[in-house]
Formats: sequence, C-alpha cells, structure tokens
Amino acid sequence: MTITDILMKSLMITSFVAVMMLVVEYVNVGSQGVALRALGGSRARQYLVAATLGALPGCLGAYLVVALFAHGRLTLGALVAATIATSGDEMFVMLALFPSTAIAMTVGLAILGVAAGWATDRALRGTAADRSEDCCVLEVHETDNCRCYPRGAIWSQLRRPSPHRAIFTVGLVVVVVALVLGVLGPPAWGWKRVTLTGVIGLGLFVVATVPDHFLDEHLWRHVVVRHVPRIFLWTAGVLGSVALLGHLVNVNHLVAQSPWLVLGFAGLLGLIPESGPHLIFVTLYAQGALPLGTLVASSIVQDGHGMLPLLAHSKRAFLTVKLINLMVGLVVGALLLAFAIGG
Repeated sequence: MTITDILMKSLMITSFVAVMMLVVEYVNVGSQGVALRALGGSRARQYLVAATLGALPGCLGAYLVVALFAHGRLTLGALVAATIATSGDEMFVMLALFPSTAIAMTVGLAILGVAAGWATDRALRGTAADRSEDCCVLEVHETDNCRCYPRGAIWSQLRRPSPHRAIFTVGLVVVVVALVLGVLGPPAWGWKRVTLTGVIGLGLFVVATVPDHFLDEHLWRHVVVRHVPRIFLWTAGVLGSVALLGHLVNVNHLVAQSPWLVLGFAGLLGLIPESGPHLIFVTLYAQGALPLGTLVASSIVQDGHGMLPLLAHSKRAFLTVKLINLMVGLVVGALLLAFAIGG
C-alpha cells in the first residue's frame, strides 16, 4: 500500500464517518431527539440493533454504531455486541467462498454479541470503563433556526450560500464524483460502492437544505472541528503502520504453526483495526487448512475498519472493547478447537 493509497483510503473512511455523524445529528434534530432516545431507551433493543448493524457485511454498520456510541446513544455493551457480530470486509470474501458457513457463523456471532454486550454492561456498570471519556452529547436547540428542512428558505440559501455551506457542498461533490469514477472506494460497482455513494449523497442533501445554524453549530463545531481531524489522523496512522508491518513480517510463515499457536496469533492479529491481514485465515479455511475455531476467533476479535473512528474518539473505550473481544474470541475459539467442531 503506497502513501497515496493510505491517504485516499483515509479520506474515504473519514468522509463516510463524518457523514454518518451528520446524519445522526440530522435525525436527532429533525425528530427533536425522539428517534435516538427511542433507540437508547431499552438496552435489549440497543444490543439487538447494534448486533444487527454489525452483522452487515463490510464496515458501514459498525461505523454507524460507533457514531451512536460517540454521541452517548449506545452503551459500551452495545458497542461490544456490534464489534463481535461484525467481520468487516472479510465477510464479502467468506460469502463468496463458503456462503452457507459464512451466514451460519454471522448469525451465531450476532447472538454471541448480544450475550457478550449484556454481560459487559453488567460487569462494568459503575466503573470508569462504563463512562464516556469525552462529553459528546447530541444537542437540540430551542430555536426556530434549529430545523432540518426550512421550507421557503432553501432556494435562497443555495443562491447565496454561506462560506461553510459552499465548502461542505464542494467537498462532498468532489467525494461523490471520486466514488462514481472509482478514485475513492472499491474499484468496481457493487453493494459497498453503491452504499458509500448513496450515504455521501445523503450528506450532500443535508448540507444543501439545512439552515446555516445547523451547519455552524451541529456540523462545523461538532462534527468537523471536534471529530474529523482526529479520525483522519488516526486512520492514516493505523493504515500506514499496518502497511509497514506487512513488509517486515512474513504472515504466511507465522500461520504455518500448531493450531493453538495459530489461534493465539489470530486473536492478536484481530486487535489491528484493519481489513486485510485477517484474510489469510479466510483463505486457509477455504482451502481446508484451518479449523473453524481459528476462523471464528479471528472474526470475533477483528472488526475491519469499524473501530478506527472509536480510536479517535476514546482510546480507553477502544482498548476496553478490544480486550473484551480478544477474551471472548480466544475462549470460543479454544472451545471449538478442543471439541473439534467444524474440523
């Protein structure tokens, strides 16, 4: 992966996460906080929704869960449920190579995620890990200007855009064009590229229609100033470190060890918030050279790029979730290996 590849991938991830945060703000303001309060009202509902979003192929569902957690709308346990359920971009490959096993494993991980999420909240309730490191509350201002769709004012806003509206509009148009042309995101059209383009397009609609108050208070001061720089820098830093590691370590040689060593290695490699290194386990399993327990452990611990935004938001929450997932992954993987389940 070249420096250009790292920067372009970081830009794509940051753009998507920023738009998802914007959409969360938009829904919260548009419903006067009702929609997201409904999501956060029941912990059981949080676990189910988070695990369902995490089970979606790719990292998009995980991004949304992290955005909701960063805004204080989901518990740490719900975040654990999503990260255990997700397998990142590797799920696309698994669906192509062994679809029936991939689907069954995803359902099992979602159920496991709900249980682990409930246990996490029970075990950590009242501790430092259960509290948000950063105060990041979604606000709804008591003003007529804090509206999502001001009828009669949209056309005048577009004819004489404020500096922030002009910057955001041009920036998102560039991202959409880059996605359509394949400069950003997946090189070929598919579900992931269509989703990315649609989400950024939705962000463009929001930017074009909301009042200046929304842009200044909710988008600029909250999302852009507070989150975007950290997300981009952490994403680029992690992707660069993974690329360097790939040049220094022969992963294929390390995998050719005993099943228990491979299991431990899969768990440790899963700590890396990146899609790519974990594909070695998917490939080996598809070739019949790896037991199911190791693949499951890898899928539990790793979550593709989904945790990169959390690393920028709260390093304590990132480490806590990763350690919980590592423990769950190694225990479940060891049980599957010990009883020779799945080969």
